[in-house]
Amino acid sequence: MLTHSIKLLHQLRYPTGLFAAAAPTVKTGYSRAWIRDNIYAALGLEATGDYNAVLKTYHALLDVFKKHEYKIDWIIKQPQPKHAFRYIHARYDPLTGDEINEEWGNKQNDTIGALLFKIGELTKKGIAVLRDEADKRILQKLVHYLAAIEYWHDPDNGMWEEAEEVHVSSIGACVAGLQAAQGIVAVPQELIDKGKQALNALLPRESATKDVDLALLSLIYPYNIVTEQQRDAILKNIGEKLLREKGVIRYVGDKYYRNGADAEWTMGLPWLAIICKQLGQMHKYRYFMIKTLAAMNDKGELPELYYGNTSQHNENTPLGWAQSLFVVAAA
Repeated sequence: MLTHSIKLLHQLRYPTGLFAAAAPTVKTGYSRAWIRDNIYAALGLEATGDYNAVLKTYHALLDVFKKHEYKIDWIIKQPQPKHAFRYIHARYDPLTGDEINEEWGNKQNDTIGALLFKIGELTKKGIAVLRDEADKRILQKLVHYLAAIEYWHDPDNGMWEEAEEVHVSSIGACVAGLQAAQGIVAVPQELIDKGKQALNALLPRESATKDVDLALLSLIYPYNIVTEQQRDAILKNIGEKLLREKGVIRYVGDKYYRNGADAEWTMGLPWLAIICKQLGQMHKYRYFMIKTLAAMNDKGELPELYYGNTSQHNENTPLGWAQSLFVVAAA
């Protein structure tokens, strides 16, 4: 299944190096490229040591940011008003790098943190992600961008692209990204400290309206930005309140693809497996890997979600994010 999942991941990649969120043939819009999904999809290829493919994806993302550099400059020079259309968008045409011109939850600060984090982490491992001064210029401007929007208390649409509020998962991604970028570009320590203070004030909640959320797993993996006590509280809350048979619900009362019960997201299972493996909890790791395999459809794909309490999944399959997390867990 590992070999098959790697093959499925490659099938989601366009010639540009960008990934579709799901199969490029789906009619739901998931044939497009999300910044966050690309970063999570690249984690799987990184786990297999395919750094040529990983670099192609990050170079493509940097090229997208260069194409829309005027928006970054606009926010830096004039942070107010914080209209959603002024923010760096979350999704793009995977062939042209153009923004998708639709109303969308485009205020997703964690995507900026995620890109800073991975570029910083890979660079410090000796992998030359930055090709030239133009790439470095973009990285530096993204730091200024996070300062301009005051990410530590900026209401955004979060990982699930929904209502604007302050999301802990977004703040944590930005803190992790800024820490990883230190030493590569200029990052004021105060900018990191403000994020840490906000994290500690809000955790283990995700937001004012959500006490527990699947997005909080990102603070453990890949970001490793929480204390042991915060980590344990997040895992306990997710295990007790969100874990289901075919996946993990995003949060209690989720209306997306709702059939009377919360939809069960398959990616939560390998995500938990990765964390358990890193913690040395091998019995729990095996448990979540078995559940992950059971959540695959008859094509060996991990779909986005199953309708609550059913064995019927939606049309967004395979979900690149989920398939990649399985590769990380299995590699």
